[in-house]
Amino acid sequence: MRLFLLLGLLAAQLGVSAQRHYVCHYTPRPVAIDGLANEEAWQQVPWTEDFVDILGDSLPKPPLRTRMKLLWDSTYLYIYAELEEPNLWGTLTQHDAVIYHDNDFEAFIDPDGDGLNYFELEINSLGTEMDLFLFKPYRLGGKPLLSWDAQGLRSAVHTTGTLNHPGDVDKGWSVEMALPLKSVLFWGDKPVKAGDSWRINFSRVEWDLDVHGGQYAPVTDADGKRKPEHNWVWSPQGAINMHIPEKWGYLQFAQ
Repeated sequence: MRLFLLLGLLAAQLGVSAQRHYVCHYTPRPVAIDGLANEEAWQQVPWTEDFVDILGDSLPKPPLRTRMKLLWDSTYLYIYAELEEPNLWGTLTQHDAVIYHDNDFEAFIDPDGDGLNYFELEINSLGTEMDLFLFKPYRLGGKPLLSWDAQGLRSAVHTTGTLNHPGDVDKGWSVEMALPLKSVLFWGDKPVKAGDSWRINFSRVEWDLDVHGGQYAPVTDADGKRKPEHNWVWSPQGAINMHIPEKWGYLQFAQ
C-alpha cells in the first residue's frame, strides 16, 4: 500500500491522473466459475472503482456501469466483472476471433511490470474467448501471438435479460474467470506470493447499436463504416490505446 500512496502523491505533484490500484485478497477455498459471485469469498472483498473513459476525466462518465472484484489462491487469479447493459448482443463464437468487434470485456496483464511480454484476454457475452501474447507493444513493433493460449483458463458468462433480442430492456451481463497463475509466468519465475505486485488493466468495448430486420447491428456512418466504439477502462490510459503498459494500474497480492 505504501508504494501506491507514494505513486499517488507523485502523480498529484505532477498534475497527472494516478494509475488505479487494487489489493487482491487470498481465498483459501476455490471459487466456482459460473458467471456469478455468490460465494462468501466474493462478498468479503471490495469492488473496484467504476470504469471511466479510456482518456480519463477529460470525457464524461460512461452511461453504463462496469466494475470488478478480484481474488487469488495458489493456483488462480480470479476475476469477476459486472457490466450494465440494456441491449445484450453477441455474434462471435470462434475462439481467437477479434472479440472486440462485439461488445466485450478485456484483461491486460504484465506480471513483472516491465512493459514487455504481456498478455491479453477478451470475452464477449456469448462466452467466446480470445487470448494472446505480445513480446512488446504494437507501437514498438510488437506482433500479437494468437497461437498462445492461457492453458487451463476457465470462464463463464451470466446474462440478465434476453441475448440478441431487440425490443426489451436487459439488465446486463457478468464475467467470471479463473486464470492459472502459471500460464502468465515464465520458466524460472517464482510462484506468486503475498506482497507481489503486477501491472494490470481492464477494458470494456461498447458499440452503439441500431436494429435492422429485427436484429442488432452496430451504428454506421454515411459510408457504411462502423462509428467508433466506446472504450471504458478501469485505470485511464490517457490515449485510445490499451497497449501502453506503463499506463496500467497496479494489482497487489495480499493475504
